[in-house]
Amino acid sequence: MASENFRSPSFWFSDLEEPVVPRAPLEGDAQFDVAIVGAGYTGLWTAYYLNKREPGCRIAVVDAEVAGFGASGRNGGWCAYHFSGLESLMADPNTRERALALQRAMFDAVDEVGRASAAAGIDCDYAKGGALIAGRSRPDLERLREEYEEMLDLGFSEDDFTWLDASAFAERARIDGALGGLYSPHCAALQPAKLACGLASFLEARGVSVFEQSPVRTIAKGIITTDRGRIRAENVLRCTEGYTCRLPGLKRAIMPLHSMMIATEPLPDSIWKEIGLHGRPTFADRRRSVTYGQRTADDRLTFGTRGNYYYGSGLRDYFDPNSPSFAHTHSALLELFPSLNDVEITHRWGGAIGVTRDWAPFVRFDPRTGLGAVGGFAGNGVAAANLAGRTLVELVLRETTERTSFAWVNHASRNWEPEPLRWLGFNAVLTMGEWADAAEQKGRDAGLYGRIFEAFVAH
Repeated sequence: MASENFRSPSFWFSDLEEPVVPRAPLEGDAQFDVAIVGAGYTGLWTAYYLNKREPGCRIAVVDAEVAGFGASGRNGGWCAYHFSGLESLMADPNTRERALALQRAMFDAVDEVGRASAAAGIDCDYAKGGALIAGRSRPDLERLREEYEEMLDLGFSEDDFTWLDASAFAERARIDGALGGLYSPHCAALQPAKLACGLASFLEARGVSVFEQSPVRTIAKGIITTDRGRIRAENVLRCTEGYTCRLPGLKRAIMPLHSMMIATEPLPDSIWKEIGLHGRPTFADRRRSVTYGQRTADDRLTFGTRGNYYYGSGLRDYFDPNSPSFAHTHSALLELFPSLNDVEITHRWGGAIGVTRDWAPFVRFDPRTGLGAVGGFAGNGVAAANLAGRTLVELVLRETTERTSFAWVNHASRNWEPEPLRWLGFNAVLTMGEWADAAEQKGRDAGLYGRIFEAFVAH
């Protein structure tokens, strides 16, 4: 019998109307047509579109915890048009056309998440208010302007990206010190756990088997093994993102980098009149140490910063609410909105995202073995997982489509360095990024610190 002792990993889970009761684990051996490891967005969307295309296909989704327990139920709720690594693919003449097609498909993926969730009867507080990125120092503003102009040069229009001066930016959000910034309509805010849990319930009602509390120990051609049973399947798809490091032989394939988030109490109208964010746009600034936030459907602010990396690709599912990391996140929020100084922080949580060595995601499938894998979204997977799931389904069905030609299909990244080089190098680069941000906020040049950070980390 499934345990009822489920500890909420994030504000999003505590915000669900009904408490989560884990589904029964896999018991014994079973046979399916497709076995999907990981009940996050990628695995769930893959099952969704495969079931839609092939209703008779026997599909199993297996997760070590519960649906959405990882990044899918902990993220900032940005259903966004971008992901790390796409800019470099568009800049490379060899991959430019396929990357541009991928970017346009990502614009549509934002809408598809809204369409598909509505069609499935999932109320995930979806609101397409766009994304606002502020420049709060002259160098940050210049980098944003360069990114804006590069997108126009690549053929995108003002309907995709709009430049805002300080006055126009303040009409949308009054972020302290904002000198201007960039707006794109291709982003929606949503409630992550409502989407993940809703998808799992919808799939189960459609006949898809969802096994929870079933850690997968090994994946091989035609078979996955858990502690209490095995599944044999013609196609085995790995959708484990930041948790990939727990599988044999994959410790260096995808690095788990942790993001930290906080949520405020519901805010009164007087504060919203002061800070803006009407229509629920997502927001961030252009500092190197990534920030991201949204106004929730119940008028809270949720806000996050990135990134703790623990030695040996260590994973953390729960965090001490008194951790200095949360104080850092709160401080970053107050930099943007000083008037929130007396507002209560009601929730604090964190979780692991998956980062490849070149910061680029991948969708892979080998028709000879039936083995597939998706990952490396680096914290930008809410919309990308939907597109990746549709692409993986077409690969599994052995189809040749526009999606199966996108630049991330069968993209290969080299492994991360062994320890202690991985821990020393990555944390040193992140620290240099923080130093570079601090220097520019004080009007100084970021110098060598900034150049090293930009060389190793995709923003």
